[in-house]
Amino acid sequence: MKVFLALSRLIDALNEGVGRFTHWLILACVLISAGNAVARYGFNLSSNAYLEIQWYLYSIVFLGAAGYTLKHNAHVRIDLVSGRLSRRTQAWLDVFGGLFMLLPVCAIVFWYGWSAFLESYRINEISSDAGGLARWPIKFVVPFAFLLLILQGLSETIKRIAYLFESKVSSEQ
Repeated sequence: MKVFLALSRLIDALNEGVGRFTHWLILACVLISAGNAVARYGFNLSSNAYLEIQWYLYSIVFLGAAGYTLKHNAHVRIDLVSGRLSRRTQAWLDVFGGLFMLLPVCAIVFWYGWSAFLESYRINEISSDAGGLARWPIKFVVPFAFLLLILQGLSETIKRIAYLFESKVSSEQ
């Protein structure tokens, strides 16, 4: 179990680092958005690239922070029901939800996201808007973010199983 918990700590550190990086991307989004507004309304200058980089960055923030959010238990949950259950039962629910809901769905999105990225990269897909950006880099974010979410889901499942194992051992003593 110690090896799995060490792996869990590595995954947690990875998602913590990515999550902290996304904090800086929010600042970049705000600065680009403000600069774009000043250029557009103050100087009558506009660029589709500025608009697209904004939604690229927002996408990176929301997708990239998914594993970080799971690590900090900040995803939407139905605590109305689970809050009334014992910690052990909650851990069992988390293990079940992780293994049979979170991980399979994330694996499917990862698989199709990877295929979409590869095709976009193969054809060197770019925006159809004048002055737009390449599309394949942002399409890479989808499978990458879901890989991080899969890893964090594994980490959370490892921690819940370790808790269940420890609580069983301590109740038998």
